[in-house]
Amino acid sequence: MNIIVLVKQVPDTETKIKISGDKKNTEQTDIKWVINPYDEFAIEQGLKTKETLKTGSVTVVSVGPERVVEALRTAVAMGADNACHVKVDQEMDTYLVAKALAEVVKKESGQLIFSGKQAIDDDQAATFGYLAELLNWPSASMVVKCEVSNGKALIQREVEGGTRFSIELPTPAVIAVDKGINTPRYASLPGIMKAKKKEIKTYSLADLGLGSEKPKTIFSDYSLPPERQAGKKISGDAATQVKELVRLLREEAKAI
Repeated sequence: MNIIVLVKQVPDTETKIKISGDKKNTEQTDIKWVINPYDEFAIEQGLKTKETLKTGSVTVVSVGPERVVEALRTAVAMGADNACHVKVDQEMDTYLVAKALAEVVKKESGQLIFSGKQAIDDDQAATFGYLAELLNWPSASMVVKCEVSNGKALIQREVEGGTRFSIELPTPAVIAVDKGINTPRYASLPGIMKAKKKEIKTYSLADLGLGSEKPKTIFSDYSLPPERQAGKKISGDAATQVKELVRLLREEAKAI
C-alpha cells in the first residue's frame, strides 16, 4: 500500500508573531520553523500502518518554499521512504494547496492519506476535507485510533466530552489524526544520515497542471489581538467592594 502523509511546516509555538508592513502577512524572518505537531502523529501513524501491513511505502508531501525541505528530511529521518516537495514561492490558500496535493497523490499512486487534524498556524482544519472532495475519497477527522486491513480502515473518532465512536472506511481514504493516537518516534542516527542524502522529488505547480491557478482567498488585513488591560483591585469593606464592582460592571464593562 502506498501511504501518503501530508506535512506542513509551521512557526514554533514559542515564536513571537509580527505583522508585515502591508498587513497582508506575517513577518517570515527570524522564525524557527518546525513540523506541524499534529502532522508528527500522522507521520507516525503512516509508519505504524506500513509496519503492520508489512508491505508498501510511506511518502511525505509538503507544499511551500525551499525551507520546507527541512521538514521533509526530518520525516525521512523518522522513517519515511520517500519525500515530495511542491515548490512554490507565491501565496497559497487552502484550496490551491489541496489541489496541488491531489495531483501529487495521483502521480504517486497514493492509496491511503494521513494528515494532522489541523495546522497550528492558521487552525483552518480544512485541507484534508478539500483533498478528500477533490479525490472523491471518504474521509474522517479527529481520529484517535486506526487499524487498516483488507482494504478497510477501522477508525475511532473522538467527539465532545471524550466520547468515541467507530467508523469503517473503504480505502483509499483520507484520515486526519488527533493527538493521542500514538507517540511519534524520534529520528535515529542512521535515519538522520539517510535523510541527508535522500533525493527529494520536486514538483512545480506547472508540473501538476496548475500553473495558471490563482488562490480563491486573499488575506488583506492581519492584526494582532488587543493587549489585555490590567485588572483592577477594589479596596474597602465587603459592602463597598460590592457596590463598586456593580458600578464597574454597569458603567465600564457594560456587562449588566
